[in-house]
Amino acid sequence: MKYLPTAKPLMLMTKTSHTCLIVSSMASLVLLMMVLYGTMSSQQPGGSSLRHDYQLLGRPLYKLDLSWPKNPELYTGDVFGVAVNQYAGVVYVAQRGDNVPKVLVFTTDGDYLMSWNTTTLEKPHGIFLADAASSNPTVWITDVGNGPYGHCIKQYTPSGKLLQVLGTPGKAGSGLDPLQFDQPAEIFIHDSGEIYIVDGDGGMNNRLIKLSKEQKVMWMHGEKGQGLAQFYIPHSVTVDTAQRVWVADRGNKRIQVFNSVTGEWLGTWGSCFTEDAPYSVRLTPDKKYFVVVQLNTNQISLLDAPPVGMIGQCRVVSVIQLADDVKPHLVDLDLKTGALYVAEIGAQQAQKFTPFSLGENFL
Repeated sequence: MKYLPTAKPLMLMTKTSHTCLIVSSMASLVLLMMVLYGTMSSQQPGGSSLRHDYQLLGRPLYKLDLSWPKNPELYTGDVFGVAVNQYAGVVYVAQRGDNVPKVLVFTTDGDYLMSWNTTTLEKPHGIFLADAASSNPTVWITDVGNGPYGHCIKQYTPSGKLLQVLGTPGKAGSGLDPLQFDQPAEIFIHDSGEIYIVDGDGGMNNRLIKLSKEQKVMWMHGEKGQGLAQFYIPHSVTVDTAQRVWVADRGNKRIQVFNSVTGEWLGTWGSCFTEDAPYSVRLTPDKKYFVVVQLNTNQISLLDAPPVGMIGQCRVVSVIQLADDVKPHLVDLDLKTGALYVAEIGAQQAQKFTPFSLGENFL
């Protein structure tokens, strides 16, 4: 019995060790949560603070790739759009400004390949990579300039050679035969060759136009307003695998959905955009989420994609909160790896975000 007094300190030490272990484990867990959900800020030598500050809210789905591109100093203008060829591993970045190359070309690993010094582009807005799987992929760019090459949509080779022009260069209008545009915002080319255009980015037109592969008008919605199938600054368009067309109706702070075959209005998402309008809309390659950017609140949101036959209400799953004044504008995704590329006007750069589920192939 005389040894009992020494047993109590031993038990106390054991409990203290267990407590320390638990506290240490909880601290590690909190640190991990902070990494996943909190502010992520790291600097590369000479890098801008705008480039690296962001916060993850909700489910962590993407993280910033700090190594892309390897030469960020090549950004010399306002970056408006980005397009990816997942098969060639090439990224096209459209920028504006006086005496700057209008398109920079990088690999998906971040290596600089070339720039387009074409004089046929005035003010690039949207950019889209078509026929990626073919031997002759092409790059489509909407030009919102007011000069002799503006108000039209141009098709280029991957090296920047002009192939054709949709619209009447230098002349804003609403005509359909011949086609005329006024600050066309974005173009989406379906695998079938059918073309979807949102026109315009603050001009006289507020239209969603579907063209056939032969570039004939198949259907159109072109009324300005707040009603169903009306638009105010339609800014981005994408088509899913369930024959649904999704349009970022920027001025009305909503996304409208249409049947891609008939043009019939199917539904509207608005509850997710009370603070700021959707500027860009794209579907992740696994078809689970829509990626939507909001320029004024500096956010990239991932929304649940609804099942076939249902539109329902929008639901935000994850948010990438960027630093103030980054101003994300338009996005594109690598359909092979799931990597997300974001064109940022305020930060004058494009950034790459990679999925947390690394190693998966989305094709």
